Amino acid sequence: MNNKNFYITTPIYYPSGKPHMGHAYSSIVADIFARFKRVEGYNVLFVTGTDEHGQKIEKEAKKNNKDTKIFCDELSNKFKTLTKILNLSNDDFIRTTEVRHHNSVIEIWNKLVDSGDIYLDKYSGWYSVSDEAFYDEDEIELQEGKKISKTSGSSVEWVEEESYFFKLSSWEKKLLEHYKKNSEFILPTSRKNEVISFVEKGLKDLSISRTSFSWGIPVPKNSKHVIYVWLDALTNYISALNFPDTDNEKYKNFWPADVHIIGKDILRFHAVFWPAFLLAAKLPLPKKIFGHGWILSDEKKMSKSLGNILDPIEIIEKYGVDQLRYYLVKEVSLGNDGSISMDNLKNCINNDLANNFGNLCQRVFSFIKKNCNNRIPENKNNNEIDKKLLDNLNKNIPNLINLMNKQNLNEYIKMVVGFSFEANKYFNDSEPWALKKSDQARMNSILNTVTQQIKNISILLYPIIPNSVKKVFNTININESDIKISNILNQNILNYKIELKDLEILFTKIENDN
Repeated sequence: MNNKNFYITTPIYYPSGKPHMGHAYSSIVADIFARFKRVEGYNVLFVTGTDEHGQKIEKEAKKNNKDTKIFCDELSNKFKTLTKILNLSNDDFIRTTEVRHHNSVIEIWNKLVDSGDIYLDKYSGWYSVSDEAFYDEDEIELQEGKKISKTSGSSVEWVEEESYFFKLSSWEKKLLEHYKKNSEFILPTSRKNEVISFVEKGLKDLSISRTSFSWGIPVPKNSKHVIYVWLDALTNYISALNFPDTDNEKYKNFWPADVHIIGKDILRFHAVFWPAFLLAAKLPLPKKIFGHGWILSDEKKMSKSLGNILDPIEIIEKYGVDQLRYYLVKEVSLGNDGSISMDNLKNCINNDLANNFGNLCQRVFSFIKKNCNNRIPENKNNNEIDKKLLDNLNKNIPNLINLMNKQNLNEYIKMVVGFSFEANKYFNDSEPWALKKSDQARMNSILNTVTQQIKNISILLYPIIPNSVKKVFNTININESDIKISNILNQNILNYKIELKDLEILFTKIENDN
């Protein structure tokens, strides 16, 4: 098996409404890691998709007087469109209404039956249609006369019905052992501690079927029941690999997944239920589950009632997709809740992108066009200052790779932005404009060095702002296929014989539009 394979997933989105900033954030984060691993030389599989079964979808379809499958097609298309708007590089888009997914879920169900982990009983308890989740008594509260979930704020209703159960309680010890042996199975550490605390309190068996609605995958040999949404939904991560065919190349190369990127609100399903299902089915567990925090709007959770919802599509239409991608991962420390605001977005675009990286590229390429026949000059002899600039970035490549492998996006971006500030300072301090007549060889060395550094910084920024970086590489006549970490150390990748193409504007500075 090729150990240079890498499999990453977003949450499988429940498309009951309009895509929002949370969907955009999870997807952008996963895309950045996927792109980085490709740049690093890995064979990457990046999967996203939609979870289309359950009571909520069935109710919404009836309310809209639509066939449920047609209704799902329309909703799923909105999320497929979002992948294009966000410029995601996903290799697959899995839907739980697909035949391949149906086959996977039935196989998992049968494996759990064979292992003795499924039994028929009666369920009674609090259920949220909105969350497709059951809650214990201590997880709900009374608010304005309504029972709601403490974690999500969604209303809950008392449900009593016949149900199949999964013996979750019997996997308590095995789960705790797995968490202990695999310290990075759940990240960040605060999420891991939360999960361990929950499991240590004792696990109850889990209801995994429903009879009160019909929109779902029927239980084998008892079609009165449909398989409960989380056993159905979580299986998408292996149905995308054509499970149950475990001999196919996709499954053999990519399972277990390297990382599931999820929001913290669905941590329990991924870090407790999913590994328990897999253990019972005697299948390998994913290597890592990373639960990121919520995106807040001006320090508050986004909600319609507060009128503080920031629409990612509207922001992209106004400011650009790279701008939103960069801002979200620069401003928010992955793993923590992060507050965003339009004022901070504008400042970030102006300071980090327009005034720093964009300005560096514009100044250097304009100078080369005017003073070097629009060709990058060859470098005959670097001095110590030139070498220091390039070496500082080169020696940090292992550290940068480690930051990405630890999902420390925030520190990664800070470091790369620092290289861009250094390059700007180097260009200013070296004053190539003062050397054209007195020392053209030195001027050429400066221009070659700073162009090399722009190339290096661009490779590191590519996973985050791919469209902008492609414009830079187009200007200096480098193919997109050459955007590789290995080419940071390759000083021969620049073409000195071809004229530079005109650089498209990378980032437009935003004036105060209040």
